[in-house]
Amino acid sequence: MCSRMAVIEVPRQYGYCVLVATGSSFMLLWKAMKVGHLRRRLNFKYPAVYSPDNNLFNCYQRAHQSTLETYPTFLMLLLLGGLHNPVVSAVGGAIWCAGRVIFALGYYTGDPRKRTRGNFGFCGLIAMLYCTGRLATGLLGWF
Repeated sequence: MCSRMAVIEVPRQYGYCVLVATGSSFMLLWKAMKVGHLRRRLNFKYPAVYSPDNNLFNCYQRAHQSTLETYPTFLMLLLLGGLHNPVVSAVGGAIWCAGRVIFALGYYTGDPRKRTRGNFGFCGLIAMLYCTGRLATGLLGWF
């Protein structure tokens, strides 16, 4: 059985995906700093992750933690999908990042229901998912 190798060319526009990935790191750093500042202001000691009696701190922590939980999937879809269509993937990634910022700002009000304002970020995730699926099916010769 002879198999052929697939060749992947990295288009010049892939730099947009790299820029979005870099920008997303700044977004994570911003969220970590917000939690750290509130932790110091409230004198909430490590290693405790959540407060038994301070809902505002828990909202800040949850906004950061939720983003960290989805971050590996975001990066995988952004960077693989960008090999198929870097512009669509980068725009999708930027939308996801903007959604995560709005999500956090809603959480930072202390009312967890306001986090849903950032749900539009899932549209960006769907765009990156589409591009990643197209990369896979193209490599398999299905399209």
